[in-house]
Amino acid sequence: MNEAHLHLLLNHTPILGCLFGLIVLGIGLGKSNTAVVRTGLVALLVAAALCLPTQLTGEGAEEVLAGTTGISKALVHAHEEAAELGFWALELTGVLAMLALLLPQRERLMIRLTVAGAVLSFGLLARAGNLGGQISHPEARAGYVVPAARPTER
Repeated sequence: MNEAHLHLLLNHTPILGCLFGLIVLGIGLGKSNTAVVRTGLVALLVAAALCLPTQLTGEGAEEVLAGTTGISKALVHAHEEAAELGFWALELTGVLAMLALLLPQRERLMIRLTVAGAVLSFGLLARAGNLGGQISHPEARAGYVVPAARPTER
Protein backbone atom coordinates (compact mmCIF):
# COMPACT_ATOMS: atom_id res chain seq x y z
CA MET A 1 0.00 0.00 0.00
CA ASN A 2 1.47 3.35 -1.02
CA GLU A 3 0.71 6.81 0.36
CA ALA A 4 -1.76 7.59 -2.42
CA HIS A 5 -3.80 4.53 -1.46
CA LEU A 6 -3.57 5.42 2.23
CA HIS A 7 -4.66 8.99 1.47
CA LEU A 8 -7.67 7.68 -0.47
CA LEU A 9 -8.62 5.47 2.47
CA LEU A 10 -8.45 8.36 4.94
CA ASN A 11 -9.67 11.36 2.98
CA HIS A 12 -13.39 10.93 3.63
CA THR A 13 -13.10 10.64 7.42
CA PRO A 14 -12.62 14.34 8.26
CA ILE A 15 -15.38 15.42 5.87
CA LEU A 16 -17.94 12.88 7.02
CA GLY A 17 -16.80 13.08 10.65
CA CYS A 18 -17.32 16.84 10.60
CA LEU A 19 -20.77 16.44 9.07
CA PHE A 20 -21.70 13.72 11.57
CA GLY A 21 -20.50 15.83 14.50
CA LEU A 22 -22.39 18.85 13.21
CA ILE A 23 -25.62 16.86 12.80
CA VAL A 24 -25.35 15.27 16.25
CA LEU A 25 -24.53 18.64 17.78
CA GLY A 26 -27.53 20.20 16.04
CA ILE A 27 -29.84 17.45 17.29
CA GLY A 28 -28.51 17.88 20.82
CA LEU A 29 -29.02 21.64 20.70
CA GLY A 30 -32.49 21.26 19.19
CA LYS A 31 -33.56 18.85 21.93
CA SER A 32 -31.62 20.67 24.68
CA ASN A 33 -29.92 17.35 25.46
CA THR A 34 -26.52 17.91 27.07
CA ALA A 35 -25.35 14.33 26.51
CA VAL A 36 -26.07 14.52 22.78
CA VAL A 37 -24.42 17.95 22.54
CA ARG A 38 -21.31 16.53 24.22
CA THR A 39 -21.37 13.55 21.83
CA GLY A 40 -21.41 15.96 18.89
CA LEU A 41 -18.49 17.90 20.37
CA VAL A 42 -16.50 14.68 20.85
CA ALA A 43 -17.29 13.64 17.26
CA LEU A 44 -15.86 16.95 16.04
CA LEU A 45 -12.74 16.38 18.16
CA VAL A 46 -12.32 12.93 16.59
CA ALA A 47 -12.81 14.39 13.09
CA ALA A 48 -10.14 17.00 13.83
CA ALA A 49 -7.77 14.28 15.04
CA LEU A 50 -8.40 12.15 11.93
CA CYS A 51 -7.73 15.15 9.72
CA LEU A 52 -4.04 15.11 10.67
CA PRO A 53 -3.09 11.75 9.07
CA THR A 54 -5.21 12.64 6.06
CA GLN A 55 -3.28 15.89 5.64
CA LEU A 56 0.07 14.20 6.22
CA THR A 57 -0.51 11.52 3.57
CA GLY A 58 -1.47 14.11 0.95
CA GLU A 59 2.11 15.08 0.15
CA GLY A 60 3.10 11.44 -0.29
CA ALA A 61 0.10 10.86 -2.54
CA GLU A 62 1.22 13.79 -4.68
CA GLU A 63 4.69 12.27 -5.00
CA VAL A 64 3.26 8.88 -6.00
CA LEU A 65 1.19 10.53 -8.76
CA ALA A 66 3.96 12.87 -9.97
CA GLY A 67 4.60 12.29 -13.64
CA THR A 68 1.47 10.18 -14.14
CA THR A 69 -0.20 10.85 -17.48
CA GLY A 70 -3.50 12.68 -17.19
CA ILE A 71 -2.82 14.15 -13.75
CA SER A 72 -3.21 17.92 -13.78
CA LYS A 73 -0.65 19.76 -11.66
CA ALA A 74 -3.08 22.68 -11.46
CA LEU A 75 -5.80 20.43 -9.99
CA VAL A 76 -3.35 18.88 -7.54
CA HIS A 77 -2.26 22.36 -6.42
CA ALA A 78 -5.86 23.59 -6.08
CA HIS A 79 -6.74 20.50 -4.02
CA GLU A 80 -3.66 20.93 -1.85
CA GLU A 81 -4.45 24.59 -1.10
CA ALA A 82 -8.12 23.87 -0.39
CA ALA A 83 -7.23 20.90 1.83
CA GLU A 84 -4.80 22.96 3.89
CA LEU A 85 -7.43 25.63 4.48
CA GLY A 86 -10.01 23.00 5.45
CA PHE A 87 -7.47 21.28 7.69
CA TRP A 88 -6.77 24.41 9.71
CA ALA A 89 -10.47 25.26 9.93
CA LEU A 90 -11.25 21.80 11.32
CA GLU A 91 -8.30 21.92 13.73
CA LEU A 92 -9.60 25.24 15.08
CA THR A 93 -13.08 23.72 15.33
CA GLY A 94 -11.60 20.83 17.32
CA VAL A 95 -9.98 23.29 19.73
CA LEU A 96 -13.31 25.12 20.12
CA ALA A 97 -15.09 21.80 20.76
CA MET A 98 -12.51 20.90 23.40
CA LEU A 99 -12.94 24.30 25.07
CA ALA A 100 -16.72 23.82 25.07
CA LEU A 101 -16.20 20.50 26.87
CA LEU A 102 -13.62 21.79 29.34
CA LEU A 103 -14.95 25.26 30.18
CA PRO A 104 -18.53 24.93 31.42
CA GLN A 105 -18.66 28.63 32.33
CA ARG A 106 -18.06 29.51 28.64
CA GLU A 107 -19.87 26.50 27.19
CA ARG A 108 -22.64 28.43 25.45
CA LEU A 109 -20.26 30.75 23.61
CA MET A 110 -17.86 27.91 22.76
CA ILE A 111 -20.70 25.77 21.37
CA ARG A 112 -21.88 28.62 19.13
CA LEU A 113 -18.34 29.17 17.87
CA THR A 114 -17.92 25.41 17.38
CA VAL A 115 -21.09 25.20 15.28
CA ALA A 116 -19.89 28.11 13.12
CA GLY A 117 -16.47 26.49 12.79
CA ALA A 118 -17.97 23.11 11.89
CA VAL A 119 -20.17 24.61 9.17
CA LEU A 120 -17.18 26.45 7.72
CA SER A 121 -14.93 23.39 8.05
CA PHE A 122 -17.42 21.10 6.36
CA GLY A 123 -17.81 23.49 3.42
CA LEU A 124 -14.06 23.91 3.00
CA LEU A 125 -13.35 20.18 3.35
CA ALA A 126 -16.15 19.22 0.96
CA ARG A 127 -14.66 21.60 -1.61
CA ALA A 128 -11.20 20.10 -1.06
CA GLY A 129 -12.66 16.62 -1.45
CA ASN A 130 -14.39 17.59 -4.68
CA LEU A 131 -11.17 19.05 -6.06
CA GLY A 132 -9.30 15.91 -5.00
CA GLY A 133 -11.81 13.74 -6.81
CA GLN A 134 -11.25 15.71 -9.99
CA ILE A 135 -7.53 14.84 -9.97
CA SER A 136 -8.08 11.29 -11.15
CA HIS A 137 -11.80 11.24 -11.90
CA PRO A 138 -12.40 13.25 -15.08
CA GLU A 139 -16.14 12.63 -14.74
CA ALA A 140 -16.09 14.94 -11.67
CA ARG A 141 -14.64 17.84 -13.65
CA ALA A 142 -16.80 20.71 -14.88
CA GLY A 143 -17.70 20.36 -18.54
CA TYR A 144 -17.22 16.58 -18.66
CA VAL A 145 -19.31 15.02 -21.40
CA VAL A 146 -20.36 11.39 -21.08
CA PRO A 147 -19.07 9.54 -24.15
CA ALA A 148 -21.67 8.00 -26.42
CA ALA A 149 -22.22 4.30 -25.84
CA ARG A 150 -20.51 2.01 -28.29
CA PRO A 151 -22.77 -0.38 -30.22
CA THR A 152 -21.57 -3.34 -28.14
CA GLU A 153 -22.66 -1.62 -24.91
CA ARG A 154 -26.33 -1.27 -25.83
